[in-house]
Amino acid sequence: MKRASLALMAAMISAGLLWAAYQTSAPHPAPLSPWFPAGSTLYLEAKDFSSLLADWNASPEKRIWVDSSNYQGFSRSRLFLRLKEAADQFSAAAGLPPDMDFLSQVAGGHSAMALYDIGNLQFLYVTYLPSAKSVQTTLWQSRAKFEPRNAGGVTFFVRRDPESQKEVAFAISGDYLLLATREDLVRGALELMSGTKDLSIETEPWWSQPVAAAGPAGELRMVLNLEKLVPSPYFRTYWVQQNITDMKQYSTAVSDLSRSQKEYREERVLISKAARAPAFDAAARATADLVRLVPENAGIYQAKASPSPRECADLIETKLLAPHLGQAPASKVAPEIELTSGETGTHSDLETRIDYAPVRAEVSKTESPLSLVLEKSPILALLEVQATERDPSGVFVRIHSAVVLVSSGEWNPESVQSAFSDSLAPTLTASQLGVKWEQKSAHLELDGLWPLALAIRGKYLIVADDPALIEGVLSNFDRSLNTEPAVLIAAFNHARERKNFSRFTGLLDQNNAQADSSGETRQPEFFSQNISSLSAVLSHLASEKIVIRTDGAKTLEAVTYEWAE
Repeated sequence: MKRASLALMAAMISAGLLWAAYQTSAPHPAPLSPWFPAGSTLYLEAKDFSSLLADWNASPEKRIWVDSSNYQGFSRSRLFLRLKEAADQFSAAAGLPPDMDFLSQVAGGHSAMALYDIGNLQFLYVTYLPSAKSVQTTLWQSRAKFEPRNAGGVTFFVRRDPESQKEVAFAISGDYLLLATREDLVRGALELMSGTKDLSIETEPWWSQPVAAAGPAGELRMVLNLEKLVPSPYFRTYWVQQNITDMKQYSTAVSDLSRSQKEYREERVLISKAARAPAFDAAARATADLVRLVPENAGIYQAKASPSPRECADLIETKLLAPHLGQAPASKVAPEIELTSGETGTHSDLETRIDYAPVRAEVSKTESPLSLVLEKSPILALLEVQATERDPSGVFVRIHSAVVLVSSGEWNPESVQSAFSDSLAPTLTASQLGVKWEQKSAHLELDGLWPLALAIRGKYLIVADDPALIEGVLSNFDRSLNTEPAVLIAAFNHARERKNFSRFTGLLDQNNAQADSSGETRQPEFFSQNISSLSAVLSHLASEKIVIRTDGAKTLEAVTYEWAE
């Protein structure tokens, strides 16, 4: 059975994003990379692009997505407008629109695309398309509007828009169609195809290093020149993860996607700029060991190797001890301007003293009791588990968290219990009411209203804000899993959390999501409409898991997507 793609894969042809699905096909005998001139920043190769495109166009995911709030938000984004502008410029240069009909005509079998300028969307596209089909395309039939050129013994065609100075060039060489937004790219590709010794991307370290470190190419392979991409202002603006600082440490990367009937698997290799110290084997083994403690009903979990004591203390304080306290994150959104009839301020502002600096609360710089205990116990790994549940009335969604710390030695129960009590006491009570520990069946709980449960099993420290969740963790101590050592293992149960996420964010955004008094439709709310609708598009996606390992200068990432059907 054919399946629509998990994600929308970007293939920039005609200066636009082509969203595609993955379809299994027979491997091609040779890659197309030797035909691409040097100087690229990104290389994308598909074994059968035409099948991918046809599968995506026929998929229910596409139909649902184009009607979703996520697509509405995307269609109003700056990225969408930039792509539309680029598509208009391509249309003016080529004399034909880069629409879906055009794309279907030029989508061949084994295909590859290289991006040479991320800002101006300059690319070279090569696809296996029998010459009988190539000459039937609108592109070939409009060649009279182009100027002929010659390279490598092959005639190619170039057309330039005098207003924007944008170029479109194409050629047919045997059973291959070449299309580019620069004349020199088609010329260079034809010369490489003819056997000249010009430099191709295969001679550049950003391409050769990750490809040599990776396994066999998947159904879709992407190679990235991160040394050029990451500093680019376009990459920094449109990269959705916004983890630019983390990406700076890598020089290049490769990603391969392979599929089975119910599973998609993405294998990534990232090459660091500088050699790194080898991973701590004991910490990597402890991280893998923690996965066995994850309850079956967990919504999301993350196991991490070698966390700092400060990181562990911050996690416990944020998730369990004071989830409502702390400074709000700095906003990256410019303030909105409210138009009025000219009034500035109100009469109450007359009571505000302007001759004194505003009073600021002093922040204590002393370490909390919990931090002091964690500093004395070298921590090998931590596990964070979260799950949501509806309250008995079915109205509200509650989020429960648990944290497990693995130390190199055994924990001191008295010191740990005292540290938690002393950390909570200043915010909960003026005496010791509500911060004493009571023994339950397999764990301890505070005797007050604050929901906190604690258990110590040798070198394992388990703390949670829900008795059922900590019991679920403790019940798995005798469980055995054969998990390879890793520096990070994380998973998300989309099938379990999807409806609760929509319910939770829908309550938060209920008032904001309505149309304003003028009757104009507002921008979709980011979580309750935009992200929630994307979750609905991928409703058949059951779970996602990522495992990260290190091997010298290489970071190996494996991302697995499981489908429910």
